[in-house]
Amino acid sequence: MPKLKTKSSAKKRFKVTKSGKIKMPQAGKRHGMIKRTNSQIRKQRGTTIMTKQDSKIVKSYMPYSLRG
Repeated sequence: MPKLKTKSSAKKRFKVTKSGKIKMPQAGKRHGMIKRTNSQIRKQRGTTIMTKQDSKIVKSYMPYSLRG
């Protein structure tokens, strides 16, 4: 059986937690901060957990990241 390749873009953008959830950076922080309120900017710090539906797609891009 041949090995499966991990998508390099997914490897750089996402991490898998111990419980199997996908951790990702907050969206909407790259540019246009003048338009956003200070509370929006504060809430977008750090990382967030991806939704269950989206994480199914990302998990298929990273076949060896899920152990168990």
